[in-house]
Amino acid sequence: MKKFFALLLVMFVFISCFAQEYDVKEHYDKQEVAITMRDGIKLHATIYSPKDKSREYPILLQRTPYSCAPYGEDQYRSKIGPNETMMKEGYIIVYEDVRGRWNSEGVYDNMRPYIPNKKRKQVDEASDTYDTIDWLVKNVSNNNGKVGVWGISYPGFYSTYSLLDAHPALKAVSPQACIGDFFFDDFHHNGAYLLSYWRATALFGYMKDKPTTEAWYKFPELGTEDQYQFFLDAGPLSNLNKYYKEDNLFWQQLKDHPNYDDFWQSRGIIQHLEDIKPAVMVVGGWFDAEDLYGPLETYKNIEKRSDNYNTIVVGPWSHGDWARNKGRQAIGNVYFGDNISEFFQKNIETRFFHHFLKGSGDKNSGLPEAYMFDTGRKEWRKFDTWPPENTAKEVYGMGRNQSLSQIMTMEYSYQEFISDPKKPVPYSEDIKMVFTPRKYMTDDQRFAARRPDVLVFETGVLEEDITLAGDILAKLRVSTTGTDADWIVKVIDVFPPDAEDYEETQDYLKMSNYHMMVRSEVMRGRFRNSFEKPEPFVPNEEADVNIKLQDVFHTFKKGHKIQVQVQSTWFPLIDRNPQTYVDNIFYAKKEDFQKQTHRVYNSSNIEFTVLEEDE
Repeated sequence: MKKFFALLLVMFVFISCFAQEYDVKEHYDKQEVAITMRDGIKLHATIYSPKDKSREYPILLQRTPYSCAPYGEDQYRSKIGPNETMMKEGYIIVYEDVRGRWNSEGVYDNMRPYIPNKKRKQVDEASDTYDTIDWLVKNVSNNNGKVGVWGISYPGFYSTYSLLDAHPALKAVSPQACIGDFFFDDFHHNGAYLLSYWRATALFGYMKDKPTTEAWYKFPELGTEDQYQFFLDAGPLSNLNKYYKEDNLFWQQLKDHPNYDDFWQSRGIIQHLEDIKPAVMVVGGWFDAEDLYGPLETYKNIEKRSDNYNTIVVGPWSHGDWARNKGRQAIGNVYFGDNISEFFQKNIETRFFHHFLKGSGDKNSGLPEAYMFDTGRKEWRKFDTWPPENTAKEVYGMGRNQSLSQIMTMEYSYQEFISDPKKPVPYSEDIKMVFTPRKYMTDDQRFAARRPDVLVFETGVLEEDITLAGDILAKLRVSTTGTDADWIVKVIDVFPPDAEDYEETQDYLKMSNYHMMVRSEVMRGRFRNSFEKPEPFVPNEEADVNIKLQDVFHTFKKGHKIQVQVQSTWFPLIDRNPQTYVDNIFYAKKEDFQKQTHRVYNSSNIEFTVLEEDE
C-alpha cells in the first residue's frame, strides 16, 4: 500500500510539473514606449523581448483597438504572440494601441479610410504601421530586421492595412478573421443591419480626449437576458436612441448612412488590395458569425491583383477559435475533431512565420495554397487554388411540393407565406443576451422548418457524397404585397435518423434528423439591384433577388439530405424590415411595420459549386 501511495505521489509531482504554466516574465523583458508618428501623435506600444540576448529575433507586431493591457512594465500577459509554440521559440512581440484608443494619443476613426498617395503629414493606419515598424527596427535591440504582423478580428483588419504602402522590413502578415467592409461584415450583411451587434456600438462609438489605461465607455444596462424579447419590446430602431445618444459617434454614423454611400465605401479595404509585396496567410473559420466575408474576400482580391506569396487557411472554427487551445473542437451541437487548433498553431501558423521571418523567406514554404477543412467529412484538404480548379456549377430548382432538384419544372407556380414583423422568425431556439452570437452558425433548424413563415425545399436521401467547395448563389424570383422585404436563404445538412449524439449535443436535442445550418445569408430587398441606390418593390410584381452566400467546404454525405430554407425575418440577428418602403429604416415608425404576403416562384434556384473528385 505504501508503494502504491508513493507511486501516486510521484505521478502527482510529474503531472504538476508537466502542467505548470509557461512563465512569460521568466523568459521575456517588458518595455513600454511612446512611438511618435509623422504628424507628431504618440502611440503607446508594449514590447516583450526575450531575455536571451545571445541571438537576434524577428519582430511580431499586433496593432489593436482593444488595449495592449496590462499596463505597467512589471505587469505581464500570461500568453504573448500568436500561439504558445512561437512564444516559446522566441520572437520580439509588440502590441500597440492604435490611434485614439486606450493609452495612445490622437482621434479614433472606426475603420479609418485609407489615403493613397499621402502628402506631407497625412496619416492613416498604413502610415501609422509604417512609422511604428520603422521605429522598432531602428530602436529595439537584438532584432534581425524582419517584421511580421498578425491579428484576429479588428486587429486582423489592421493586419490587412499593414500590407498597404508596406515598410520594406515587413515580410509576413497574417490577417485573421479580418474585417473587410463594414457594410458586409459585422454590422451589416448585404445592407441588413445586424441588430445582434447593437451592444458592440458602445465599444466603438464613444471617443476619448486623452490617453487612458481605464475603459472610458460602458455597455447599456438592459434589464433582461432575453435578447429576442428585449428588441421586440423595444420596437423600431429609433426607440434605441435612449441608450445611445449623440455622444456615441458610431450610432449616429449607422443612422446617417443606411446605404452603401461614400462613407462606407471609403472604409472598405478590399478594393485597395493590389500589388501586395509581403507574404500573406489569411485565416478564417467556416462558422465565424462575425467575419467570414473579410477573410475570403481578402484572399481572393490579393490573389487576383498581386503576385506575392498568398495562402488561405479556413477551419471548423467560430470567431478566433484557432487561437484557443481546447481538445475537442465543436460549434454548438456539432463536433468536428480533436486538437484542430493545436494542429493549426504548430504545423501551419508557426511554420508560416518561421519560414518568412527566421528561414529563407522564399516562396517554397512547404505549405499549400489553400489549407481547407471539409466540415462534412471532418478532415483537412490541401489545394493548389481556392476554389479548387476541379469544380462545376450545379443548379437545383426550388420546385413544388418542397422539392430541391436538378430536374426543373416548366410549370408556373409559387409558394407563399405571411411575414409578420410582430412575430419574426428567431435565428435560434435558445437566444440569450450575448455580445455577439456565434453558436447559431451550426444550430439545428428544425424549429424554423416547422414554422408557416419559412419555406422548405429538400432533396431526397443522397445516394452518394456531394462536396460543395466554393460560393453559393441563390437566384430567387419573388413578389410581395408590400414595397420592401428581406430575403434570407439557409443551406442545411439534414442528418439521417441513425445519427449519433455528440458530447456537445444539448440535452433537449438529438442528432437524429438534425438540421445543421451550413451557410446562410440575407439580402435586404431594397438593395437587390444596387447597394448605393435602394428601390422599393412594386406590390405583387415579380422581381429577381440574387443572394451570394459565402464559400463553404462541406460534404453532404450519402444518407443525408440537402435542404434550403427561405424566410423574411431572422430576429434579432438582423433588424426587422417594416415591409413598407421608407427611406431610412433607422427612422421607421411603428405604423410602418406591416404584415405582408411574400411569394417565391418555382423559377427560383440555387447554384452550388461542386467538387468533382478524380476517379
